[in-house]
Amino acid sequence: MRTDMSPDPSDRPALRRDLLAARRAFAATPAFLSAQAALAAPLAALLARLEPGLLGVYWPLAGEFDPGALRWPRALPFARREPAGMAYRRWDGGAPAARDECGIATAGGAVAVPDVVLVPCVGFTRAGFRLGYGGGYFDRWLAAHPGVTAIGVAWSGGEVDFAVEAHDRALTLILTERELIAPD
Repeated sequence: MRTDMSPDPSDRPALRRDLLAARRAFAATPAFLSAQAALAAPLAALLARLEPGLLGVYWPLAGEFDPGALRWPRALPFARREPAGMAYRRWDGGAPAARDECGIATAGGAVAVPDVVLVPCVGFTRAGFRLGYGGGYFDRWLAAHPGVTAIGVAWSGGEVDFAVEAHDRALTLILTERELIAPD
């Protein structure tokens, strides 16, 4: 996905912009549906091994993997703008009727702490760091819940180098449509 004209690894906003544009283009191709299926099967197998009591998922934004068909007890994040933070709310799997303060669909159930969370990645490194949308919501949540198994869900084309910042939290695993990455 990167070209010689790609931004400097320290320019996270430019990397994010380029990766999101590439993801939108990818989502408009027939390969996108194949990638969804190629990621779904190993994710289901991985979750079967982990046996989460409560699985934190996310409501997919444009071009993200859709984790909605997973059958474990689930929770969706609810993001607050002021003070910035995030909590998970139990979700029955139905169409969410609520939106969080960032405008993303969420559940109205009780606040809960999942033992396994799926974290959407705009970009990622082999060392397990994720480039998200720039709000730091998942990083703050992961910092407050260090024992949780965090699985980054990404498209293989999102692998990039970027400058890791002090607030960034490494993920336990990253799963793409091509491979499972277990950072050292």
